[in-house]
Amino acid sequence: MTGDAGDGGDGGDGGARGGGTHVAPHVAPDWTTHAEPAPPRARMRALSRPLLAGFAALVLLVGFAALAGLVLAGDPHALDLAAIEAAQSLRASHPTFARAMTDASALGSTTVLTLVVVLAVGHLVLSGHRLLGLVVAVSALGGSTLVTALKVAVGRVRPDSRLAGAVVDGLSFPSGHATMSAAIYLTLGALIASTRARRREQAWVLGGAAAIAALVGASRVALGVHWPTDVLAGWAFGAAWAIAWLWIARSVIR
Repeated sequence: MTGDAGDGGDGGDGGARGGGTHVAPHVAPDWTTHAEPAPPRARMRALSRPLLAGFAALVLLVGFAALAGLVLAGDPHALDLAAIEAAQSLRASHPTFARAMTDASALGSTTVLTLVVVLAVGHLVLSGHRLLGLVVAVSALGGSTLVTALKVAVGRVRPDSRLAGAVVDGLSFPSGHATMSAAIYLTLGALIASTRARRREQAWVLGGAAAIAALVGASRVALGVHWPTDVLAGWAFGAAWAIAWLWIARSVIR
């Protein structure tokens, strides 16, 4: 045993005297390999950081309340009307634009959002995250119910159907499409992003979710079925709703 140790030490000295160093061979990175899911604690940090936690929710809710106050006072009507008239002119001169906005609006429809939530909840339940699946389901149902109540409370009528690209029933403020697409897509986007270790992957997922929500809201104004302030309020309330329920999800996953 002593001889083995001495032999090893001589070999090490010889290597030092020879000035040689052992260099590991260069291995090219495998760009096809997916990043492993981050640990639970790291996932929770990734979940809360992008959405700026409770402070952002408070700011968004204050913005929503400010818009609701303006709508009730009738102040933004001139700006809203100018935007709706501009959208009507754009649809008339570019029929392809109108068709594209109709397709984009469908991403925030009750049918599509319900399908997205059912698929997401089903995946969470089958993968063993039943409580998280329940949180997502309750968030979606609660948000939809609250939007309906807010519409009734404010009681704002939609733009004149003669200025719209489609005839839609119901009240206008806040936009249900804008609110629920922000709430659902941002919630699911943040949950998916929290499973990725690389920030660029997180940014890609969250950016994609935000882009879909933005496109849905913009399409409602482009089609003339909502005033711009309806959509702005919907984005603010939907994002705040997502943040609140992501904090609940954080406590469930921990």
